[in-house]
Amino acid sequence: MISDLTLQNKNLLARRDELQGQIDTWHKKNQGNFDFTEYKEFLKGIGYLEPEVGDFTITTQRVDSEVAAQAGPQLVVPATNARYAINAANARWGSLYDALYGTDAISYEGAECGKGYDPVRGERVIAFARDFLNQTVPLMEQSHKEVIQYIISGAKLKAKLGNGEITELKDNSKFVGYLGSRKRLRLYYSKIMGSTLKFKLTETTRSVEMIRLG
Repeated sequence: MISDLTLQNKNLLARRDELQGQIDTWHKKNQGNFDFTEYKEFLKGIGYLEPEVGDFTITTQRVDSEVAAQAGPQLVVPATNARYAINAANARWGSLYDALYGTDAISYEGAECGKGYDPVRGERVIAFARDFLNQTVPLMEQSHKEVIQYIISGAKLKAKLGNGEITELKDNSKFVGYLGSRKRLRLYYSKIMGSTLKFKLTETTRSVEMIRLG
């Protein structure tokens, strides 16, 4: 995108400066003698205003469904502020772990509601998330609770179980991508009912550490 659009963007910025210079000059010459009709014709003449046309429709191609079809936050931020841009990109993703841990979706019974991390609630969140995986992206055999490592073999996402066996997804069409090497995944992605699930894996065991929905 940068290599394709940088020159075009520079040309557009130069054109904007050119138009602004012409407009500034016009206002200086016509200070105290403003005529709206004359000003409008001037703007048309320099290409600032385009001629009116009839009703029309436009379409786009190759737009991600997360942008084109799904409702979600559409944030406009300055590209010069990296933190703002990252926050905008991440705004479409919500952490399932955070949603479970931070709300009463998981029972508080027997948990310690202090300021620090509560391991009792943490274990319940992890158990809930594993059950969620079993319901949405089930394995051919066993459960996601038994997985100690996820790997890519061929074009399939496979899971190594604690007993050493290798299994795979019941429906491999739900696997849509990954990040990292084939045997040391950092992330993998699944599609569920039009939504994308992003599974972040731990550095050591390569088991699911975080689930984000977007």
